[in-house]
Order: sequence, then structure tokens, then C-alpha cells
Amino acid sequence: MTVRLRDMTAADLPAVLELEEELFAPDTWTEWMYRDELARPDTRHYLVAADDATGAVVGYAGLIAYDDEAHLATIGVTGARQGERIGALLLDTLLAEADQQRKPVLLEVRADDEATQGFYRRRGFTEVGRRPRYYPLSGKDAVVMLREPVS
Repeated sequence: MTVRLRDMTAADLPAVLELEEELFAPDTWTEWMYRDELARPDTRHYLVAADDATGAVVGYAGLIAYDDEAHLATIGVTGARQGERIGALLLDTLLAEADQQRKPVLLEVRADDEATQGFYRRRGFTEVGRRPRYYPLSGKDAVVMLREPVS
């Protein structure tokens, strides 16, 4: 099965919120948070990965572009489709956008999620700090990672 990337719209939010619950509970984003992000297209770019055969949203990601840096706001792929390089496609697309703007990219990832940290390291991210109890509902710490722009 293949996927197609497209810009996220408000119509995608029910599927995105379902994935949020599957992947990140209890530290999920709310519908209001996504609606607020989608209302800022001047500095935000959110994508969904839709299954070519069914149109179902199987992944999503978002990038915030500030004047001097970018921030990977979120990324997730349903567990049933992990290992198919969908997350890599989403991330690489957003990183290419940041590279065009010559911006470093920052992100936070759960400190206890070694697999995801490895995923980011393979794309040039390095640990630059920690945020204790960053995730408010779970109380989990975050690792802050940075990737410099690639020319």
C-alpha cells in the first residue's frame, strides 16, 4: 500500500485526533489546538499521509517556522502502518521545507522513547537539552533535539 501526502485540513481532524489518542495518550493535543495551528498558515505547515487505496489518514506531521528556526510540532503514524517509512516521508518532507528556508529544526521527544530518538538521530538530530516534566499529563521528561540546516 502506498500513501499520498497532502496539506492537513479541518476535515482531517477526527482522524488525526483518533491517531493522537492511539499514539500519545494521555498527552494528546486537542481539537482546539489543531484548529488554532491550522488557522496560522503563515508560520505553520501540517501534512497528512493518506492511504492511496482508501483515503484514510494513516499519519500526520506539523512544522512551525519562526524567523530564525523551525520546530517539528508533531508527527505520528498509526501503529498498524509503522515500519512502512511513512514517518520518514512526512519528516523528510518537512525537513526539506526547513532546509529551503535555511533554518535549524528543534523538537521534543519523550525521554523514555529511545526508538523515536534513534529515528531522529538518523536524520541528523542531536540531543541539546532536556525538559523535566515537559508532558503535563504524564509528567514525562522530554529530550530536546536539534538539526542544523542541510545545504
